[in-house]
Amino acid sequence: MSTRIAIVEDEPELAALVADYARQAGYTPEVHHDGAAALAAFRAAMPDLVVLDLMLPGLDGLALCRALRAWSTVPVVMVTARVEEIDRLLGLETGADDYLCKPFSPRELMARIKAILRRSGASAGTVAVQAGAAPSASTQVPAPAVSIDDAARRIAIHGRLLDLTPSEYGILAALARRPGQVFSRARLLDLAREGNASLDVTDRAIDSHIKNLRRKLDTALPGIEAIHSIYGLGYRFDI
Repeated sequence: MSTRIAIVEDEPELAALVADYARQAGYTPEVHHDGAAALAAFRAAMPDLVVLDLMLPGLDGLALCRALRAWSTVPVVMVTARVEEIDRLLGLETGADDYLCKPFSPRELMARIKAILRRSGASAGTVAVQAGAAPSASTQVPAPAVSIDDAARRIAIHGRLLDLTPSEYGILAALARRPGQVFSRARLLDLAREGNASLDVTDRAIDSHIKNLRRKLDTALPGIEAIHSIYGLGYRFDI
């Protein structure tokens, strides 16, 4: 059965363009121009992924995403025409899996959709950690298997322990628990300090810690870029 991609977008031309690219990528698109109508359709038949505009008539994208998260874990890619909205969205527990600013490349959108669906399909047998959920002492995210041990403050990949400083542990644990989500430096700083306010991490130092983490991850995942820089926004973990 073909993967169903729901496109919730009130701009008809953009919705049609995204739908065309989705078809070319082998997906079955369905278009909704109103948030409330989309929610009703999802209750009747849930798609495999939702591309969700922030500004919608009837029910805006933020409210629709929150409504979905009350009873579904369907992947959501949220888009917005207002760049300044991204930091606000990243600071909220919206439940979206990824974010894009308009105008965006449909090819980039399809690449992100493919990555998100790959992670969703590869998650069998692992324990997914939802945004805002309290993590257990030992959790895993999609393959390559990343094991996070909060009690010992250790992270291992395929059973291989990484030699991390306390700050690096806090940052990597925050990223790895939410694969595919983009974190601003300020948001990443807050997450890194959760449970340990004494961590000596500053917003400016985040870039330096990311550089060190990439070097250490390369020893366990040679040739794989696990931490991606998102220009103007921050970082995301995606393997």
